[in-house]
Amino acid sequence: MIAIVNYGVGNLFAIQNVIRRVGGESIITNDVDEIRKADKLILPGVGAFGYGMNQLRARNLVEVLNEQVLGSKKLTLGLCLGAQLMTQQSEEDNSVGLGWVEGKTVKFDDRQVPVIPHMGWSDVEFVRKTSLTSNLDEARFYFTHSYHFLMKNKNDVVGFAEYGYRFVCAFQVDNIMGIQFHPEKSHKFGMRLFENFVNL
Repeated sequence: MIAIVNYGVGNLFAIQNVIRRVGGESIITNDVDEIRKADKLILPGVGAFGYGMNQLRARNLVEVLNEQVLGSKKLTLGLCLGAQLMTQQSEEDNSVGLGWVEGKTVKFDDRQVPVIPHMGWSDVEFVRKTSLTSNLDEARFYFTHSYHFLMKNKNDVVGFAEYGYRFVCAFQVDNIMGIQFHPEKSHKFGMRLFENFVNL
């Protein structure tokens, strides 16, 4: 059972529908006991970094997430804002994140990109083979974001995309996986990624 963490932001039902289509079971929840009982977690999210962190705190979810992700080492996938919240901080409003990975969330350099936000389909180059990305060569995913990851350790980087310049769009540190794109909006490639996650 996969717990899709509900903290008031994200395409929750779209994510659940894709998981169902690839044969997985999931529950949308902010219940602490359900999160503890789940086999895996998805931390979704759309919107502002500071707002997302405030919503996690308001629902008393930070402690149980730290317990399950860092303590119990539960497989956890962050999507878009959810993945950004896994970093240590964001330039968006200088908010402090969950700090599960060494890195921060930075804004696109408007001197190097045509327009912010980056919206639409982009090729993703997976530079590190993982169980989540093993069958995703020459993949394209849907993006909509103004900020991206800046990782401290290059060995944590799993994938890059390009928008004006090359940026990190996927990382993995042990049981913690984060992707900047929206697999729930990425058709066959997104389904393949969710299927991989279900089968981990």
